[in-house]
Amino acid sequence: MTEAQIKLKRTESVLGELIPQALGSLNDKRLHDLEILEVKCSRGKSDAKVYINPSEFSEQEKRDYLKLLRNARPIVETFCLKDQGWYRCPKFTFEFDEQIKKSQDIEELFKKIAKKDEE
Repeated sequence: MTEAQIKLKRTESVLGELIPQALGSLNDKRLHDLEILEVKCSRGKSDAKVYINPSEFSEQEKRDYLKLLRNARPIVETFCLKDQGWYRCPKFTFEFDEQIKKSQDIEELFKKIAKKDEE
């Protein structure tokens, strides 16, 4: 792993801790309990995708949360800048991580296949 990759991973890790703190400091209680699964920064650290656990939300709730997060984005970025003393913070894009659902679906398929093989 190169030094640049290590710095990128470190930044992602720091952001993974700071973003929930920033969301917890906001007045909107709905944002306090969002579970941040992962933060992926672009190579130049100008953009970062923030993946959220979608498990208990309906499609309408997901849309509402994404709208709230888009509005809160500048506040979260400012929080991260001030906390770390950075010159620049990545621009955050919030998304619900659909990989969890896909992996659960695949697990269900494997269970069905195993059940058919037993019969």
